[in-house]
Amino acid sequence: MRFAVLALVFLLLGNPAFAKKPNIVVFLVDDMGWGDLACYGNKIIKSPHLDKFATEGVRFTQCYSACGVCSPSRSAILTGRTPYRNGVWRWIPGGHTTHLRESEITLPELLKENGYATCHVGKWHLNGHFNSDKQPQPNDHGYDHWMATQNNASPNHKNPKNFVLNGKELGLLEGFSAPLVATEGIRWLSEDRDKEKPFLLSVWTHEPHLPIESAEKYMKPYAHIDDEGIRQHHGNITQLDDAFGIVMKGLDDLGLRDNTIVFFTSDNGPEGRKQTGRTQGSTGGLRGRKRDSHEGGIRVAGLVRWPGQIPPGTVSKTPVIGSDIFTTLLGIVGIDTPKDRTIDGADIRPAFKGKA
Repeated sequence: MRFAVLALVFLLLGNPAFAKKPNIVVFLVDDMGWGDLACYGNKIIKSPHLDKFATEGVRFTQCYSACGVCSPSRSAILTGRTPYRNGVWRWIPGGHTTHLRESEITLPELLKENGYATCHVGKWHLNGHFNSDKQPQPNDHGYDHWMATQNNASPNHKNPKNFVLNGKELGLLEGFSAPLVATEGIRWLSEDRDKEKPFLLSVWTHEPHLPIESAEKYMKPYAHIDDEGIRQHHGNITQLDDAFGIVMKGLDDLGLRDNTIVFFTSDNGPEGRKQTGRTQGSTGGLRGRKRDSHEGGIRVAGLVRWPGQIPPGTVSKTPVIGSDIFTTLLGIVGIDTPKDRTIDGADIRPAFKGKA
């Protein structure tokens, strides 16, 4: 009898339904090129937090966004479906009719239904009528708490004035966009979330999307560069890297690191086709840029850390795409993907250990 009870206990502990579910962070940056980080070969830009992070889990050499522009790639991450299936087929201007339909089943919705606390901070860009009852908002897609903008931070990354917190306009905020959203995400983790629940924290920065503005301290390492645009861009990458560091330190300080899986990627490649108005983002020598379906427009950084599950220093050549995040995370937490629609994302867990 005693042996049978012990066997049952071990059986239950090994069952995902009874195991402690991992926390999740999805950190998405905007218009960052495949060659913009040192861990992907950049010799100039300083990104110490992300470069360290790249050694702590798996680095994908062939990670792709679902589209060469932002809104469709974001919709694919949340739904696991290609943009032509989920209806977000283009980038969404303010006031446009295109939006992520409420009939789509999203990652935060499914996680929330299964006991997760959910939060989104940063750029949204999945509707044209933002903070309006005309179209679904972040809370309609499963987020308990959100601080977001429709599209870009306005007038630029410095002192933005277009953030909305759970439906309330915040007005002018002092600081820079990426550190502001990172700080709000950690504040939510520390103060507002239900600590009895596992969590999903989506941190979607505006950096390094135009119009760029970087704090002077982040531009100092590039003072030797004559071109102001290059200094601003490189400083902007360092600025978002520091924001990433804020989130990682917050996880450490709150004792959350060991049971949190963190995804880092970009929505597409660097701006743009023409010399005028383009950023100085690097494609790492790949053909094309943002808006293109060539490699430079869609191949992006892809980093994942999951302590105890992903061997540090893993490098995977397996091709993966943004929609895989949906299916993979549901598989990890033991939630079935929806059966009433086509799901395009694959479960990429074998690639976490360098296996194709």
